[in-house]
Amino acid sequence: MRGPAPMAGHLSSTFTERELRDAFGEFATGVTVVTALRPDGTAVGVTANSFSSVSLEPPLLLWCLAAGSSSLHAFAPGAGFSVHVLSHEQRELAVHFARRAPEKFEAGEGARLAQLDQALCRFDCRVQALHEGGDHVIIVGEVLALRRGPGHPLAFYAGHFGTFGADRGLPRIDVWDGANDGWF
Repeated sequence: MRGPAPMAGHLSSTFTERELRDAFGEFATGVTVVTALRPDGTAVGVTANSFSSVSLEPPLLLWCLAAGSSSLHAFAPGAGFSVHVLSHEQRELAVHFARRAPEKFEAGEGARLAQLDQALCRFDCRVQALHEGGDHVIIVGEVLALRRGPGHPLAFYAGHFGTFGADRGLPRIDVWDGANDGWF
């Protein structure tokens, strides 16, 4: 049996934070905006590409938020929040909610919320658990409701926005089909 194929370049156990960030950026992701309310009722919104499905039963997802974020208090156990999976046409929303500004809904709150309603998918959730993860907090949410719409996803790769297009020449794969057949 052969080992893993060698990679171009070399492995390094010494790297800068910038090198690590750039290496993480080689993983193309979708882009989401997560919205919630602080305990005082103030709306918060953050752009996050650290989003992932966790479980179908129970229905769980996760995303990560910087531990020093001023929005963190909105995500206490049991609190509600929504994850909006952005379409390619919503790049401006991704940039807006990525800003380090305390009040992102201040001007034009209704217009921004209406734009978020046009997202490809929205998951309404309740915080099920919080876990420390280095300089971030891993937020696990129970999915309570979802809505899907038409469009193409906004993608993020190597510091740039783009889109993802499925290769229609290849068959569709349902990774959950046969998930209970014991092969993993």
